[in-house]
Amino acid sequence: MKKKLNLKSPCRVYIDWANVYGWTKSLKKEVDPKKLFKYLKSYKEIQDIKFYFGQDKHLKSRQFLKDIKKIGYNLTTKPVKYIPIAKVEDKIINRRKCDFDMEICIDVHKALEENIQSFIFFTGDGDFEPLYKLLITKQKQAIVVYSTGHLGREIWNIKKGIFKIEIKNLMTLPKLK
Repeated sequence: MKKKLNLKSPCRVYIDWANVYGWTKSLKKEVDPKKLFKYLKSYKEIQDIKFYFGQDKHLKSRQFLKDIKKIGYNLTTKPVKYIPIAKVEDKIINRRKCDFDMEICIDVHKALEENIQSFIFFTGDGDFEPLYKLLITKQKQAIVVYSTGHLGREIWNIKKGIFKIEIKNLMTLPKLK
């Protein structure tokens, strides 16, 4: 039997898409942004769903960002950086990099000023430990959604005041109302 989330109102959602997309291997399937949006919008407490993902020069990436806006997400984006990591036969191998930790933290602080009570994060990134601890001290509801193998040790070690939801497959999100 699946359970539904018991959210305090008002609630905001923060989706670090690069992190969520990284769950594809462990889930053996990509998370569908349309289905995720529909699922989250089924909760009346959720006022805003923020989506963070980098701008890339590739046509497919640009189209993805347009689609995200059309779905209804509140999109935050910035240019992707390309960091050289190796050189093979005179060809430079780059790594895409586009972190949104600061943007998410700033948006959470703005939400605190608006008296938001619940915060849902789709990221297992351990860098968010100080932010989660702040929310706990302010007695806010903090929910972290992550996939198997994608939760930072720092977050795992927070034993009280935070609710962690491990997604083992795409059917294990708490049930729709």
